[in-house]
Formats: sequence, structure tokens, C-alpha cells
Amino acid sequence: MEERTGTKNHRLTVVSRRSGTVTGVVDVLSFDLGEILLETEQGMLMIKGSDLHVNRLTLEKGEVDVEGKIDSLTYSDSAGAPGAGASSWLGRLFK
Repeated sequence: MEERTGTKNHRLTVVSRRSGTVTGVVDVLSFDLGEILLETEQGMLMIKGSDLHVNRLTLEKGEVDVEGKIDSLTYSDSAGAPGAGASSWLGRLFK
């Protein structure tokens, strides 16, 4: 069913800014206590906050559970080609 539309499902659920679930995850590019960077079916997703933890990571299903204080969620538009924009995002992160 997902193949007909050309894109796979991506869902983001946040509960009280303390926990969240992300589906449609292709890869986890980096994570630490202050920031998590995910490549999703709909582009890059940066989660910023404090005391952030990746509790469950199932890349086979494309699911990630996050816990901690979530301050911001930011998407970049790199869904056009897999991996497109990843190097520029990483370049900006580590400048």
C-alpha cells in the first residue's frame, strides 16, 4: 500500500514534551543529551532539548522512542532523494 503513493508513512507523536515516538525513520545520524538527528521518510528531523534519550530503536520497522525534555522539532526538506541534504546538515551541525 505504501509503495503506491511513492512515500512511506511518517508519524511523530509527542506527549507532554517529555516523550515521543517517531515512525518512518530511515537512520539515526547522531544523538546526545541535547540533540537527536534523524533521517525520516519526510526529510531530516532535528529534536532539541535536554536529558534526551533514545529508549527504543528499531530501524527494521523505522521506529524510534525518545524521552527527555523536548524543546524543539525542526524538519529540513531533503525527502527528494535518500541522503540528500545529510552532508549539509551535518556540516552545519559541526561548524
